[in-house]
Amino acid sequence: MRLTHPLLTPANYRKYLSLLLLAAVCSSSYAAELSRVRPERVGMSSARLERLDSVLNTYVDEGLVAGQVAVVLRKGRIVYSTANGMRDKESGIPMTEDTIFRIASQTKAIVSTAIMILHERGDLNISHPLSRYIPEWSDMKVAVAREDGSYTLEEARRPITIRQLLTHTGGMSYGSGPAQKEWEAAGFQGWYFANKQEPILESIKRMGSLPLDQHPGEEWIYGYNTDILGAVIEVASGMDLSSFLQQEIFDPLAMHDTHFYLPQSKADRLAVVYQPGDDGVEAIAARDGMQSQGLYVQGSGPNMSYSGGAGLLSTAHDYARFLQMTLSGGELDGNRILSRKTIELMTTDHLEGKPFRPGQGFGLGFFVVTDLGARGILGSEGEYGWGGAYHSTYWVDPAEELVVVYMTQLIPATGVDDYNKLRSGIYQAIID
Repeated sequence: MRLTHPLLTPANYRKYLSLLLLAAVCSSSYAAELSRVRPERVGMSSARLERLDSVLNTYVDEGLVAGQVAVVLRKGRIVYSTANGMRDKESGIPMTEDTIFRIASQTKAIVSTAIMILHERGDLNISHPLSRYIPEWSDMKVAVAREDGSYTLEEARRPITIRQLLTHTGGMSYGSGPAQKEWEAAGFQGWYFANKQEPILESIKRMGSLPLDQHPGEEWIYGYNTDILGAVIEVASGMDLSSFLQQEIFDPLAMHDTHFYLPQSKADRLAVVYQPGDDGVEAIAARDGMQSQGLYVQGSGPNMSYSGGAGLLSTAHDYARFLQMTLSGGELDGNRILSRKTIELMTTDHLEGKPFRPGQGFGLGFFVVTDLGARGILGSEGEYGWGGAYHSTYWVDPAEELVVVYMTQLIPATGVDDYNKLRSGIYQAIID
């Protein structure tokens, strides 16, 4: 390149390029941070949010949870963010806002989003039968229970579609149906996959030989639907699920701390899982299983199976970025993940009257509030969300431009009413 300006010497030019690179890095790092604002600027009360802070702290003080992180966004800005208690009580490590949590079924919304990315591109269609992508799910049978505890088999009345998997109407539970013994014998009982010695696609292919609990499309049943979708993503994209999510969602949204298996360099940020004890909560001793610390750190287990239904680890702030993308119509910081119309489809009730919860339906990966009075708690019609087995939860309220993420690690969370207190504390702080 010819240098014509008298001050643009080769040395100065190299310095100029370095400054440009530094500015780009700083700009990228800034974009990865959700901006904070005084609550009053976006219609919320600082004083009233202090009430919420006091209430959440009581759960730590009374030993009901070891610690918690909560993040609230209004109109795209952080109005409340707190870290209370301990990440690791036994080691005396306090909870921090960058603590990493096992988000379990909060994985489902991310994987459902990945399916819709492929749908938009024409790499799959949610009306297609599952067997088009995984032939082992052809000619399905349904187990019909008898009074004596046995069952008979019926031909499935229709094929399972991708949309049915997105809405949890595919017909399969987590292996607890009439053919439970067969599911257990095949190694499928519950949502934990981190100890499996085979890739998720191979697991799902084997699962296709097992009887369903119900005819597809006839009942909302919570189960392996989204794990199956994770395998579909691998077939349709030609990539493993972890790589696809990294390329299409985590990197564009700057979700730098979201992983299936945590790098050793981040292992000390992973919160300990607790269970109720005689004197407050106590750390779970087990290292492997559904109610355990889990084999979620690289090198601690096979690290082979990417569970689309419950396998991810994340931070409250990473997950808030993902949710803000959905609230913003599929885009965040100039990076478009989905179209506005696709987000609308995902957050619309698809159950067509099938029994679910009072005042709620289910969309493509989320519950959806359809009747505020029938639901009976603070919120808005059109609100959507879900949660995770380790007692984490989230919701998005488009009417109020709210994103809420609440993370803790407690299983089972018996006798803990923090969800309702969290919800009340947020909505009572709205003043516009």
